[in-house]
Amino acid sequence: MIHEYKRKINHRLLTPIQRFMRQERSSGIVLGLAVALALLLANSPLRESYFHFFEQHFGFHFNGETYLNFSLAHWINDGLMSLFFFVVGLELKREFISGELRDLRKVVMPIGAAIFGMVVPSVIFLAFNAGTPTAAGWGIPMATDIAFALAIVYMLGDRVPLSVKVFLTTLAIVDDIGSVLVIAFFYTSHISVLNLGIGLAFLLLLFAAGRLGVRNVWFYAIVTIAGVWTSFLMSGIHATIAAVLAAFMVPASSSMSEMSFIEKIRTLLSNFQNAERNAFPTLEREQVEIVSEVKRAATAAVPPLQRFEHSLHPFVSFVIMPVFAIANAGVSFVDMDPSVITSNGVAAGVMLGLLLGKPAGIMLSVWLLSRLGLGKLSTQMTWRRVAGIGFLASIGFTMSMFVTTLAFSDPACHVQAKVGIFAASLLGMTIGYALLKGCKDEGGASEALEGGFGGNPGKPSRRRVFHTLV
Repeated sequence: MIHEYKRKINHRLLTPIQRFMRQERSSGIVLGLAVALALLLANSPLRESYFHFFEQHFGFHFNGETYLNFSLAHWINDGLMSLFFFVVGLELKREFISGELRDLRKVVMPIGAAIFGMVVPSVIFLAFNAGTPTAAGWGIPMATDIAFALAIVYMLGDRVPLSVKVFLTTLAIVDDIGSVLVIAFFYTSHISVLNLGIGLAFLLLLFAAGRLGVRNVWFYAIVTIAGVWTSFLMSGIHATIAAVLAAFMVPASSSMSEMSFIEKIRTLLSNFQNAERNAFPTLEREQVEIVSEVKRAATAAVPPLQRFEHSLHPFVSFVIMPVFAIANAGVSFVDMDPSVITSNGVAAGVMLGLLLGKPAGIMLSVWLLSRLGLGKLSTQMTWRRVAGIGFLASIGFTMSMFVTTLAFSDPACHVQAKVGIFAASLLGMTIGYALLKGCKDEGGASEALEGGFGGNPGKPSRRRVFHTLV
């Protein structure tokens, strides 16, 4: 009776929660709620406590000295977000090995769309800020928050063809790569050669371990955090870059081949069936040992890269990203002087860069590559759908706010950039949703673009919650 009661509880409570967490749009919903909570706290009577909470400093004391003494906001942005970028790095490596980017010749169109979709917004931002101290924010409108974008796409269900989802997914992957490179090369402070050398030595250790057949995930986790991440943080290069580089050192091959695993499981299953049984809920010792061996074999059959990705993805999507949003999305409009928003070109540059630059860049690249015969799209990718994807790509919540923290030290510039991000993201989300919702599957009607998209015909391989973020 008790077991039946537990089963019902698991079915009614846990199963819906697990199903919710597996859905693509769930991460976007949770992230949206976190942004709303941040805005609510920032404009409530608790706003002073809200901002002060993230200004508290934490560090490590040793022999009378304090090390890594940073604010809570800094720990979130450089610490927790490093775990997010570690997952991004894992996903990127998997995409290059067995995903959308394994054959770059087949994804020329979305790659070109991503590149143009990063360059045009930056040009628009610089048009408003060139020659001023705020020009450092040119990287803010480059990024796409794929969690929100995919959430909108999957809410539309069958109204959006698979080829469109694959196009957006591949575009977001390349967008991730671009964002990581921009942070690495343009938003890095002074460099400590000694600490950088130590970090690179730890990276070399991870690489050597992978070549020597080390597949223990704890080894890679400890060396990444204690060695690579800490060294890069102290070197002046942004710690999130260390996370991406470390992720690329994680082996993508398992210690047990698929055929060996199949034979092993067959043998163990046969042994379990022939093992001595009892009439009680507990297993015999021999059965327990066989089940333990099954678990060890299953672990050995999964590459460390996918073990990390599978275990960290829910935590990053449903904990780290919402925490980042709560810590960074708060903008207080109470007693705000509107002239502050228009005092420079930050807000206008960010908003127009995202809202106009993203769709313009994506559509321009599609037109240009189609004319030059360098890329192909499926007949379902109509101009309306291309425009819809472009406006969804203008949703820049998470990653744009992250780049804002790197580009500006002036709190006023933070507020201006966030206002531009919010305005562009909400408008882009609304316009993109309306454009895609109004599309009909015309199957190659006159509105459709010529050619066929050479992507993977299977399900989009990216399971982001943030996904990208990027």
